[in-house]
Amino acid sequence: MVNESDAGGVRLDIWLDVACLFRTRSEAQKACRGGKVAVNGQPAKPNRHLRVNDEIEIGRPLGRKQRVKVRGLADRHIAKAEARLLYEDLTPPPSAEELEARRIERMFRAARPLRSPDKRQRRELRKMKGRDD
Repeated sequence: MVNESDAGGVRLDIWLDVACLFRTRSEAQKACRGGKVAVNGQPAKPNRHLRVNDEIEIGRPLGRKQRVKVRGLADRHIAKAEARLLYEDLTPPPSAEELEARRIERMFRAARPLRSPDKRQRRELRKMKGRDD
């Protein structure tokens, strides 16, 4: 763990990975470059240095926003239980509408076919739609 007196801080992409908010550092970098991560209300690049008490807002799927406050800094991987101590989650609990939207999204994903149709299935689909080639 890095001391709070460290003037430079820790790179944002490294901290997001170490704190287990993203699976990999490259995933955290992509989110930063894509404008999905803001620090103290400002869009942040992956090389931005974090300090204790910075607030981070992360854009998640379905328009959800996760807000966290930096409580500690680390630049090397640590146990997941310790990584959770690096931040305080300020995200409000989801509303009933958001929970319902998540449930519907899960059902929709489960109903989708995993593979694209093969040649025979495409022919059958065209016949059903009335488009004979």
